[in-house]
Amino acid sequence: MIPHVLILAAGRSTRITPVSGGTPKPLLPVAGKPIVAHTLVWLAGSGVRFAWMNLHYQAEAIRQALGDGTRFGVALSYSHEPEILGTAGAWKQLIAHWTATSLVIYGDNLMRFDLAAFLAAHRRSGAPATVALFDPARHRNTGIAGGRVRLEGDGKIRQFVEGGEAASGLVNAGAYLLEPVVGEAIGPGFQDFARDVFPGMAGAGRLAGHRLENGAFCLGLDTPESFRRAEELVHAETVRLS
Repeated sequence: MIPHVLILAAGRSTRITPVSGGTPKPLLPVAGKPIVAHTLVWLAGSGVRFAWMNLHYQAEAIRQALGDGTRFGVALSYSHEPEILGTAGAWKQLIAHWTATSLVIYGDNLMRFDLAAFLAAHRRSGAPATVALFDPARHRNTGIAGGRVRLEGDGKIRQFVEGGEAASGLVNAGAYLLEPVVGEAIGPGFQDFARDVFPGMAGAGRLAGHRLENGAFCLGLDTPESFRRAEELVHAETVRLS
């Protein structure tokens, strides 16, 4: 299974403040557990035993809530960012630890898909980076898009455009498999994978995509509306977190 994992949990969660009241988004409860606790349990069930988590906004609150992670089945180490570094900057800060393939996953999304199939697709592609993709027509989602892509028949992403509504086409699910060489594509300071790194890699033919299997889902919880939609899907058991 995947030996290296980074869970992104440093954001300030400003858009969801009307729901959160200032609580860090990864700690918002859904079905009786913090969002990120659901993610940790899923990772543990997929064979992950250790993960890093980057922190910035209310870092101590997240540390206190999750501790060493072992009660969720995943031992946690924390990477504190006095100044927020962005998704790619956070990964690059830990580059010395990425001695093999690493998984980057957003700690404020609720998702379920086959991680073993994702890893197998990454290996087949030969690309230094592979992005998990959902199809709004096939996969349950909350309308939050993390970037649109154009996926070619060879499995390579030739165009990556950040933002927009998840209405149609393939959409970034917020989960990436990366080889250590990806560090060469990340500049200094604040860097975001979707805005600063992946568009250039796609243009160079160095970015692959993996369509999630039937039954997978990706619930982005960035706004009060998307959070309420996620709660509805979970409470109706349209999606299952366990």
